[in-house]
Amino acid sequence: MNQSSTATPVVEPLDVPQDERPRHVAIIMDGNGRWAQRQGLPRIEGHRHGVATVRCVTEEASRLGIGQLTLYCLSSENWKRPQAELDFLMHLLEQYMIEERTTIMNNNIRVSIIGRREDIAAGAMREIEKTTQMSAGNTGMRLCLAINYGGRTELVDATRAIADRVAQGELTTDEIGEETIAEHLYTAGMEDPDLLIRTAGEMRVSNYLLWQISYAEIWVTQQCWPEFREPDLHQAIRDFAGRERRFGGLNL
Repeated sequence: MNQSSTATPVVEPLDVPQDERPRHVAIIMDGNGRWAQRQGLPRIEGHRHGVATVRCVTEEASRLGIGQLTLYCLSSENWKRPQAELDFLMHLLEQYMIEERTTIMNNNIRVSIIGRREDIAAGAMREIEKTTQMSAGNTGMRLCLAINYGGRTELVDATRAIADRVAQGELTTDEIGEETIAEHLYTAGMEDPDLLIRTAGEMRVSNYLLWQISYAEIWVTQQCWPEFREPDLHQAIRDFAGRERRFGGLNL
């Protein structure tokens, strides 16, 4: 059934049992700029509309009992963009952290961030810290925001941390295994994603959670991020539930 662009979509209940839903969903939120250009709008308007999608997807993921939602907000490569766009993104991030606190607390959501913090604007970082501290005692879904994040950078930082422990005699090289590396990633203590969603039709992972998505199911939609809504999240979860996950083995 086709709906007009002004109609509010009817969100049907998700017909997937709870134990068949992904525990951890990671999303590459792509296509804000392309969406804006198609509408004849400046690129920054795409980012503004993208925040509305973050709000609705976060609330729906929490309602569906998803354990963790990890959103790729700003990559370490995005600093190559025009300064005016970067300044606007930092402003949006700061504004989001202030305006969404009531929603975050009402939905029992716990906020955390991953990535290198040093390049994040001071005002945005201050509000991020306030929100993470305020929500630290919440027991519902974890909302993890990847900001100034790069998968290769994460592995470099983890390698340096492990090398320091070896140099200090806390660890031998023979003791280094997959668990050791996982414990030194930004995502230490978090489960790996079960489902990776990418919008705007791009068929690449863009340096996102390279270690963690080793066995994630990948779901790509042609829709740009500002167009993505609850029914799209439901469809991704349905497709996930219909796949056979073997983790390198055989289901006999």
